[in-house]
Amino acid sequence: MKDTVRLRSGALVTQINSREAQTKGLLDRSMLKTLHLDATGGPIAYSQLNDGSIKLWFAPEQVTGAEPDTWYQPDSRTETVRLPSGSVIEKTTIRKAAALGYYTEERLKSMHLQLFEEPVAFTRRSSDKSLLYFYDRQTTVRMPLMCVQCGKDVRFRRKLCKACYEKDLAARRAEGDAYRNREYGMDRARVLFFDLELTGFYDHDEIISVSIYNAFGQKLMDTLVKPVHTRKWKRTEKIHGITPDMVADSPTLEQLAPEIKRIFAGADNIIAYGVSTDYSHIRYIYATEEERQALKAKVRDCAQEFVRYIQEHRPDVVHASLADAMACFGIEWDGVAHTSIADTIGCLKVWDKLFPNYYVN
Repeated sequence: MKDTVRLRSGALVTQINSREAQTKGLLDRSMLKTLHLDATGGPIAYSQLNDGSIKLWFAPEQVTGAEPDTWYQPDSRTETVRLPSGSVIEKTTIRKAAALGYYTEERLKSMHLQLFEEPVAFTRRSSDKSLLYFYDRQTTVRMPLMCVQCGKDVRFRRKLCKACYEKDLAARRAEGDAYRNREYGMDRARVLFFDLELTGFYDHDEIISVSIYNAFGQKLMDTLVKPVHTRKWKRTEKIHGITPDMVADSPTLEQLAPEIKRIFAGADNIIAYGVSTDYSHIRYIYATEEERQALKAKVRDCAQEFVRYIQEHRPDVVHASLADAMACFGIEWDGVAHTSIADTIGCLKVWDKLFPNYYVN
């Protein structure tokens, strides 16, 4: 199987020998310059020469004519250097090299980039006139980043190597478990769970369903809501199944607001899954900012707690929706998923798994 290398540009180049490249009509940098061409695409192959250097090959279909003023330059004004591979490179200025994406080896290493191709240009140091080579940044290879803690091994997760990550994970897990397993002494009757269904996904969209349960699993409210401004909601209808006809005879949010506020007033904690969206809509039933902040002080986000849990116990879990949380804990849906009542009960059950000693009774 032929060797392949992923360049910094994203191009995947395959190793071939020079004879195979010439048979396929591929072009190297010297050929492009001789033919007054510029490559419009990245290299597609490479060859390793006898001196250990790398020659890149470009597809003849991905070239364009070079600017005419680059075709001919008086030999007396253009200094060149022949590399061990036989390639000839020209002298340039540091400013022009930077404009072309050419950098010195030292600068590329500071970017965590490793040389792959031989130099493409050079200049002379003003101090001692020694040669300073430039390399094409696009044809370098990304170096693996090292652990930010020990600096001795390649990063695994969270910018840490595997050993440092596992040590960090153990410490975070112990701290998280202590936090979740504490006895909070909360009254189940005063811990509420709620969920809303909306006409859309934005702040200006309207509530069309409200469900509120206490931690005993007792229903305090479960009602459809008639929106005042919105008549259709095709996109979200496919998710929660609530149609305009279903809410036609339902109370408006304004009519429900006094009862919602009465229920919330008796709560110590109000918990939802992804609470920021629900809070951003329900807060408008309160007239003053003081009332809204008082409500916000009671709000807890089950989704945020689940994210912390999986970061400490299940780093293999990459999604954190309510469905993911329920699957993680082996919880079955009670009712139809993505309805406000099923989501409220699901959130309640996930919270019980996360905080087994949350309640006093």
